[in-house]
Amino acid sequence: MKTLQELTGEAIELLKQLIETPSFSGEEGETALLIEKWFVDHTITYKRNRHNVWAVNKHFDASKPTVLLNSHHDTVKPNNGYTKDPLKSIVEGEKLYGLGSNDAGGCLVSLMAVFTHFYNHKNLKYNLVIVASAEEENSGDNGLNSMLPIIPKIEVAIVGEPTLMNVAVAEKGLVVFDAEVKGRPSHAAHINSNNAIYNTIPVLKWFQDFKFEKTSDTLGDVKMTVTQIHAGKQHNAVPAHVKLVIDVRVNDRYSNQDIVAILQEHAPCDKITPRGLKLNSSSIPIEHELVQAGIALGRKTYGSPTLSDQATLTCPSLKLGPGDSARSHSADEFIYIHEIKEGIKIYIDLLNKVIV
Repeated sequence: MKTLQELTGEAIELLKQLIETPSFSGEEGETALLIEKWFVDHTITYKRNRHNVWAVNKHFDASKPTVLLNSHHDTVKPNNGYTKDPLKSIVEGEKLYGLGSNDAGGCLVSLMAVFTHFYNHKNLKYNLVIVASAEEENSGDNGLNSMLPIIPKIEVAIVGEPTLMNVAVAEKGLVVFDAEVKGRPSHAAHINSNNAIYNTIPVLKWFQDFKFEKTSDTLGDVKMTVTQIHAGKQHNAVPAHVKLVIDVRVNDRYSNQDIVAILQEHAPCDKITPRGLKLNSSSIPIEHELVQAGIALGRKTYGSPTLSDQATLTCPSLKLGPGDSARSHSADEFIYIHEIKEGIKIYIDLLNKVIV
């Protein structure tokens, strides 16, 4: 059996390989092979579904509840601000640079090391299932959501995302709306008292001022933001309509369906339509033994405004991982090597309090 120090070193080397292997959402085939190789090298029985790779602990017992360990191996595409090669792992001091190093490669390799540590343990109180998932960054149809009917039923989940190893006990959901404000099309030279663009002014003010009544103790208020506006094709023609895109970050006091019902009843648009309802808010009771184990280890709890694969889960779940969310999708993305070492230890200490 490998020592924790050996597993940690191997996890860091795997992260370097993952960084140097392109894995944009939907194109994760090569990184899936690297993850498969980890399982082969550590004599772990695994399965693969599309670009999702998963395994259960050696002494899996269907009569016991199951904890899901999950993180993703896809990345966004690098932005134009990079000064370093995003597809090259570069170590400078304690920093490991590279695309996906922080979001969420460090979390993934840490959880893989942790799963490997516990894989051969007998008489665990919980089973473990790990899913190295695809298509998280684009909320695709072939990611963790596609795995839920395939893997064993899960009681609770730990989702690996960069949280500075603090415990996110809730996460906001997301609903994106397409809205339309209509008017009368005309030549710009003619008087038009029904100009769609001018009609949009009070609509924008309404979205700016509207407040959802219910506030969450962990996630605060629902946040609604108009993020896109489009109208017109030429300077001398008043358009027939203005199109808006509205981003709504949903707290755990509302379902996504609640948000749709409220906006379709009250928003002063001619039309407002949600793009999808699957990205729900998520939470775990503060009293849950996993959360309490984290608190006992000195970890802070908080509500996360950012979206992850938690949105696809219906069971209680928490978000926990090495790295800092503020670095995600940034130029010259990096993770500190000591964060990975600390993350693996904290994951193991937390699980030792609950499953051993």
